Amino acid sequence: MTAATVDLVDYDDVIRDFDPVLGLEVHVELGTETKMFCGCPTAFGAEPNTQVCPVCIGLPGALPVANAAAIESAIRIGLALNCSIRDSSQFARKNYFYPDQPKNYQISQFDEPIAYDGYLDVVLGDGTTWRVDIERAHMEEDTGKSLHIGGAGRIHGASHSLLDYNRAGVPLVEIVTRPITGAGDRAPEVARAYVGALRDLLKALGVSDVRMDQGSLRCDANVSLMAKDATEFGTRTETKNVNSLKSVEVAVRYEMRRQAAILNDGGEIIQETRHFQEVDGTTSGGRRKETADDYRYFPEPDLAPVAPDRAWVDHLATTLPELPWLRRARIQSEWGVSDEVMRDLVNVGAIDLIIATVDAGAPAETARSWWVSFLAQQANSRGAELADLAITPAQVATIIGLVEAGKLTTKLGQQVAVAVLDGEGEPEQIVADRGLEVVRDDTALQSAVDSALAANPDIAEKIRSGKVQAAGKIVGDVMKATRGQADPARVKELVLAACS
Repeated sequence: MTAATVDLVDYDDVIRDFDPVLGLEVHVELGTETKMFCGCPTAFGAEPNTQVCPVCIGLPGALPVANAAAIESAIRIGLALNCSIRDSSQFARKNYFYPDQPKNYQISQFDEPIAYDGYLDVVLGDGTTWRVDIERAHMEEDTGKSLHIGGAGRIHGASHSLLDYNRAGVPLVEIVTRPITGAGDRAPEVARAYVGALRDLLKALGVSDVRMDQGSLRCDANVSLMAKDATEFGTRTETKNVNSLKSVEVAVRYEMRRQAAILNDGGEIIQETRHFQEVDGTTSGGRRKETADDYRYFPEPDLAPVAPDRAWVDHLATTLPELPWLRRARIQSEWGVSDEVMRDLVNVGAIDLIIATVDAGAPAETARSWWVSFLAQQANSRGAELADLAITPAQVATIIGLVEAGKLTTKLGQQVAVAVLDGEGEPEQIVADRGLEVVRDDTALQSAVDSALAANPDIAEKIRSGKVQAAGKIVGDVMKATRGQADPARVKELVLAACS
């Protein structure tokens, strides 16, 4: 049986017969203005091959110079992951040929990573905590990008390929876990929770925008299976560049089921890289996976070792922000919400947005309502993540402030929010341009009320006879006549007064 024709094993049967072992390698593109070893800019989305120089495209005689800001970010990441920071760490050449690696080697770190022996405690869906041990966090440079033309966008079936070296040399920190064992049926969940917690931590540190959709954060998921009576790990596969939290979980689960089918049929797992297919949640074979010896690591002769001053490292430790999960616990206590509500806020990606909106002056309960109801609906209808909506927490706070001050109704505020999302400008300017401010002229409102009552004499009579709820029809007509710009409560007061 080949991997291509394997029938998947039921997940419960996998767990009955095997113990999964995971190893997660997360590559983080640092948010520095320039590349790791040269002065080229790192802005995402530039025209191909416009952000390159002799150093990052590997021209003979070009010499690298290490980026001090990238080194500082790497140390802060290591400290936040409870790692030891090495007194002296060496860059190394990792030798391999690949079209988007212009030098035919990558400057990385091998036996002397800048940070080592750490851990990250992650919270699972039921509130339990799982400790993931970190083996190392090391610095390196990113490769370029291959664009395969024709076929399905991959090299198989492509008519030709184009190379964009803008990404070559962008600073990376690779965070490598120790083998994750004992997770059993929760292994995919642990993998997703770990990458999610790591993303939150890196964002809080301000070292990366952690945009998985743009490749700023990428996960290589190593998966192997051990028979229940085995004493050694099985052969692993490495699913490369998985770029969403959901995909990490799906890829791990799929590989567990695929490998179990091969092993149950008497086959052998090939140590290889694999590609995750977003369309159907499967993986496909890539290339045979090398061992460290195959890369022929040796010390980078053009770069001196990194030897950070201990006092500087101690100072950097004082700059670490409040850990995201501790911050959430504090905020939860301050807001007085349940664990379930807090998990829902985190799961929809709203918590940081709400906090920022509150920091900008909005009441906490109102900020929560806007983000998890109206704006979440907008994100869903636009096919976007909540955090990617084209509206800032400060703008949301401004709209809430206008509603709280009575200058806008909630519906008018929602119209303003939609206009901001559509790129029409700042909230106050949109209100002015559209003339949306609530009508507070009682003379104008009274005229609209009188017209509505005159058009509905039967409703007016019901109100006069004591059926106050019938006023809703008149209030609705007035709101329609004023394009929603009247204060509903004031309109109702005027209606009841007119019928008294």
